[in-house]
Amino acid sequence: MMKAITWLASVTVGVATLASSAFCNTLEGWSTDLEKALEQAKKEKKSVLVEFTGSDWCPPCIMMRKNVFSKPDFVKKASEKFILVELDFPKGDKAVAEKNQPLAEKYKVEGFPTVVLLKPDGKEFDRFFASAHPDTEKFLKHLDEALEKKDLD
Repeated sequence: MMKAITWLASVTVGVATLASSAFCNTLEGWSTDLEKALEQAKKEKKSVLVEFTGSDWCPPCIMMRKNVFSKPDFVKKASEKFILVELDFPKGDKAVAEKNQPLAEKYKVEGFPTVVLLKPDGKEFDRFFASAHPDTEKFLKHLDEALEKKDLD
């Protein structure tokens, strides 16, 4: 009987760990540290794409992660010109949400998923709701247009 309980406990813990990591896992190719991303952007002469998301409760955020942000072709193309940063506000991880809250206030984020594009010095040059560009091709096209406008300023 004890073995069965121990086995069940280990399976339950394993499933809980998998479930929580499915929501809280960092996307491949994305940073969660804006300061480091800005330093890297200066070195590499790139802009910074910051996505403000509610990864475990916001339906448009979940859709964008699934259809765009997690796609290797998106990450590869976007990373040519941007350092990618995901700032998450999950309901299931209050510590992460609290850590990112000052940045949401600094950039006056009023909804999710908001994308803010920054120059390497941290100055914003574009902002939009990610879900306005619901597939990789549309999203990358919008990024190219935003970069062209930035270079005209």
